[in-house]
Amino acid sequence: MKSNNMTRKLAMAGLLTAVAVVGGMFSIPIGAAKCSPVQHMVNVIAGLLLGPGYAVGAAFVASLIRNLIGTGTLLAFPGSMCGALLAGLLYRAGGKLPYACVGEVVGTGILGALLAVPIAVGLLGRTATLFAFVPSFLINTIAGSIVAALVVTALDRTSVFRDLRAAMR
Repeated sequence: MKSNNMTRKLAMAGLLTAVAVVGGMFSIPIGAAKCSPVQHMVNVIAGLLLGPGYAVGAAFVASLIRNLIGTGTLLAFPGSMCGALLAGLLYRAGGKLPYACVGEVVGTGILGALLAVPIAVGLLGRTATLFAFVPSFLINTIAGSIVAALVVTALDRTSVFRDLRAAMR
């Protein structure tokens, strides 16, 4: 029984990763970052359906693939992974969609943006102040979280999302 649940979660994580990668092809350059609101939507949905561990794994793999195919930057790693982690943790703690959205916004928009600074300076050779990425990360994560809330709410009305959530338990 546990193996079957793990297989379902892994398959869903793979599906959400694919959505993030394909959606990452439509990124929006804001400041120094190449941001993708789709990744933030996926982080919220993964946090709701899969929990923090699988959500972080999906965010990592999506960031890795996006970097390998040239549609992302190294700044995607801290942002997406912190957002996915906090989305999953806050949803687990509060059990409501807004908690996951707030976790995504704080995780990506603030923590991920702050963690992106050493990557930009040390690995990309850019100069950046401590809060250089916060505005661009916040804009995109708020947009992605709003889209996630709209998608989840619409799917909840048709019971699709409840059925998916039940299947992942």
